[in-house]
Amino acid sequence: MVADSTLTRPLAGTAAGVPYLAVPPAHRAESAPMIVGLHAFEPPRSEAALAGTLSMAALPAWRFYLGLPLFGARLPQGGVAEVNQLGQNDYLIELYGPVIEQAAAELARAVAELRAAFPVADGPIGLMGVGAGGAAALLALAENRLPIGAMGVVNPIVDPAPVLAARERRLGVSYRWTAQSRDIATWLDFTARSGDLTRQTPSPPLLIVTGGQDEVIRPDRGEALYRALAPHYHPHTLRHIVIPDLAHTMGPEPGLEPGPPTPGGVLADRALTEWFHLHLTSGAETTFRFG
Repeated sequence: MVADSTLTRPLAGTAAGVPYLAVPPAHRAESAPMIVGLHAFEPPRSEAALAGTLSMAALPAWRFYLGLPLFGARLPQGGVAEVNQLGQNDYLIELYGPVIEQAAAELARAVAELRAAFPVADGPIGLMGVGAGGAAALLALAENRLPIGAMGVVNPIVDPAPVLAARERRLGVSYRWTAQSRDIATWLDFTARSGDLTRQTPSPPLLIVTGGQDEVIRPDRGEALYRALAPHYHPHTLRHIVIPDLAHTMGPEPGLEPGPPTPGGVLADRALTEWFHLHLTSGAETTFRFG
C-alpha cells in the first residue's frame, strides 16, 4: 500500500500509467470514499492545478486528481504549444476525440490500482470533471466503464461542436467537417446520448455546473442536458446550476499550477463539495464542516 490513514499531505504518483495527485480526507479515517477528478484542456490543465482550483477540502473523502493524456504530467516536451500543434490539422480527430476516449478508457484500471494503494472505502466512486475532463467523465458514464456513486461536472463539453465553433472564431479558420469527424461529434454529444447516460440503475446523482461567462459551452447547453436527463432521474438527484461569475477557463495561463481563487471558482468548489457530501460521503462522518 502506497499510503495509509496517517497521510496528511498530497502525494503524487502513477496508477496504471495515469499520473495522479492524491489528497487525503479532511479528517483522518481508516477508510474513506474516493472521488476522482479530471482536469480540462484549458486552465486548470494539470493534476495540481485542478486540485488547487476545486479542492473540495472539507470532504471526508480521498480526492484523486488524474492527468489527461498529453496533459499534466504527460505533457510532451514541447509543452502546451506542442499539444496545440497536434490539433491544428484536425482538432476533433487528432486531439480532442483521442484524448477523451483514452481518458475514459483508462479510468477503471487507474481506479483499481488506487484502491489497492490507498485506504479507500468499497463501493462506487465519485467522479468529477471540468471542461474536456467533464466530457471524459460523461463518456465513462455513458459507456458504463466503472461503478459511479455520484458525479459533478463543471463547464463540461457536452458537445464538441461549440468548441470547434469557438476555435473558428478565435483562429478565423473554418473547421472542415468529414464523415469521420461527424461520427466522433455524434459519439461525444452527450445530450443526444442521454439514454446511454441513464443506463446505470439507479442513475448516479449528477450535478451540472455551467458558467454565466462561459463563451464556449453556454448555460443553455447545460440546461439542454439537464432536460434530456430529467425524465430518467429521481427527484433531487439531478441538478443544473449556473454560476454567473464563472468563465470557461478557470485560471491563468499556462494553467499548470493553481491560480488565485476567483468568485466563480470558489462557488463551483462549494457546489461540488455539498453535492458529494450529500450523495457520496454523508455516511463517512456524522458532522460535516466547511473550512
